Amino acid sequence: MSVLGIDQITYVADDLPTCKRFFADWGLALASESADALVFESLNGCRVVVARLGLPGLPPGPEDGPTLCEVVWGVESDADLDRYAAAIADQPGFVDTQADGARRIGCTDPNGVAVRLQRTRKHAVQIECGPSNTWNDKLRVNQPSPIYDRATPIEVGHVVFFASDVNATSAFYRDKLGFVASDSYPNRGAFLRCAPEGGHHDIFLLQLPSGKRGLNHVAFTVRDIHEVFGGGLHFSRCGWETQLGPGRHPISSAYFWYFKNPAGGLIEYYADEDQLTGDWQPREFEPGPTVFAEWAVDGGLDGHTRRQKNADAPQGKFLTEKK
Repeated sequence: MSVLGIDQITYVADDLPTCKRFFADWGLALASESADALVFESLNGCRVVVARLGLPGLPPGPEDGPTLCEVVWGVESDADLDRYAAAIADQPGFVDTQADGARRIGCTDPNGVAVRLQRTRKHAVQIECGPSNTWNDKLRVNQPSPIYDRATPIEVGHVVFFASDVNATSAFYRDKLGFVASDSYPNRGAFLRCAPEGGHHDIFLLQLPSGKRGLNHVAFTVRDIHEVFGGGLHFSRCGWETQLGPGRHPISSAYFWYFKNPAGGLIEYYADEDQLTGDWQPREFEPGPTVFAEWAVDGGLDGHTRRQKNADAPQGKFLTEKK
């Protein structure tokens, strides 16, 4: 028994019309809307809720203003919910309630984020992806690589938070929810995955010298590197601002493209992350620009010219405090 991944996230934001356009351009399907909340879905049914900032009944976020206030993790069965309920019953903010007609349990993690668990509502999807040819393995024969006009994200793949105490928060996810350490910045950052076998990380926690808490970014999984590029170019054409990318992470090996998000923090397309098993031995790194990105385009690519926007701009910083 283990957590399967992210089933739903909830943002709180102060400009729902802009957020509606933003997430539609991002490639999510609008499932429902009201004056107080928007509900989007990815290809496999993972939900993204954008609620009005200050809406009663929502858990408080880890910071003021637009941010991510809740992460709902999926499990397989009611027996899993019973097991996790027993594990977190002693935690602050424990709840065992009904949401959208189903049982949902949860608490508040040491970083002030509302953690919830429910039987997963995501469904399996079969989609075509662009295979890659290497010297040893020719997986694409008589077939060109795909070119995407835009992205349609498969799911929310991971979340990243600034944590005031990375050791205490990562211990909560390991000890209470069974997460597994993948890699780390000792006493600074923790990459954690839901189970021994899976993608490199489902959550990353980073401790800043200031001790600031809050959202860094939410990452959406897409099919392949070509969809990272096609999605990013489309999003740029829509007028949204790149923070950094495209580029490639040495830790996790994933290709990425980050944009600024009116619902809080940043948002990322990513693909081709490392897949790990219980045989993986966690590594330790000292944080720095070359550890974060093997290579990256500062300021992004122009969606119309397909060329770098800020070729003469100074090197930007990513995982640093903004205020």
